[in-house]
Amino acid sequence: MTLNVYLSGEIHTDWREQIIEGASDLDVSFYGPITDHAASDDCGVAIMGAEDDKFWHDRKGAQLNAIRTRQGIEAADIVVVRFGDQYKQWNAAFDAGYAAALGKSLVILHGPDHAHALKEVDAAALAVAQEPAQVVQILRYVLTGKLPG
Repeated sequence: MTLNVYLSGEIHTDWREQIIEGASDLDVSFYGPITDHAASDDCGVAIMGAEDDKFWHDRKGAQLNAIRTRQGIEAADIVVVRFGDQYKQWNAAFDAGYAAALGKSLVILHGPDHAHALKEVDAAALAVAQEPAQVVQILRYVLTGKLPG
């Protein structure tokens, strides 16, 4: 069995790389959003033309990014959503809700400080992890039935 896994959420740490590296021996294909913050913010105006109003500048970028996000979440077997400590990730919460609405297997990744704030998001998930290594263990178990150790 091959799993398609969409890695959504926080872009300021290396959690994606940790998961991809840890699962390198598993039959998993990983997808995710554009993680180059400047490219993600400016893609709309770079492709479709400048905007004087920041609202429309951001809107163009958000809509282009949504093409990739929707396709990635819809094609995924599992959606992993990481909520980081540094910023509020409203887009991550939206992605988690979208994945849940589609009936996707949802794994939420965040530290203990966000447990209360994300209780509804966590309740929609099939697993809640605190570390990228736990996500790797979840993927390994799903694919092989093997427990860590």
